[in-house]
Amino acid sequence: MNLLVAFLIFFAFSARAQEPALQGGLEEFLKRNTLYPAFSLQNCIQGTVDVGFKLNSKGEVYSATIIKGIGTDLDDEALRLIKLSSGKWILPANHDTLSLVLIPMSFSLSGYGCESKDKNAIAMAIRAYKAETELTNVVMSYYKRKEKGNTTEEEELTVLKIKSDLGINEEYLEEKISAGLKKIKQGDRDGACVDFNFVKYMGSDKANDQLAKYCN
Repeated sequence: MNLLVAFLIFFAFSARAQEPALQGGLEEFLKRNTLYPAFSLQNCIQGTVDVGFKLNSKGEVYSATIIKGIGTDLDDEALRLIKLSSGKWILPANHDTLSLVLIPMSFSLSGYGCESKDKNAIAMAIRAYKAETELTNVVMSYYKRKEKGNTTEEEELTVLKIKSDLGINEEYLEEKISAGLKKIKQGDRDGACVDFNFVKYMGSDKANDQLAKYCN
């Protein structure tokens, strides 16, 4: 199966200004480093995420933000990729560090049976993502408070039910760790630690070794 990620690039600079360039080429960098996120992959969610950011005099990314997103984990991946490119930009002599760089990043899937996926089902999945994220945050909050001894047995029963409903099981957490390790190989320690901490605050010690090695 092929995973296709197309990127349309537009830089919001003056027509007279030379554009910044990513070492090795932006398109190649993005194709090489994109990890299509699990929820969007499982639900055949595709589309364009507009990311805006600025570059300082060292070619480092700052003030990166989603200008227009899809509303799923594709937004997070688009932002992660831009942050991962930090320090790899070659700037023209007249670069204005306050100028906005805008990149519409178009994610598409091929070979995953998405061609026959019902559009209404995809739209429902996008809407469901927000609700699932809110429930996941409830679970994370619980385990952070449990770490400090501020929880009750009644709360734990509720949290276990939420985890079951969300499908947060051993296999799911192993996939999170695997995704984090892939990010480590890319040099994205921050992104990896987000995944490892996610596992921790889902009430699991599976990522403890990775947290100790990469995130302290």
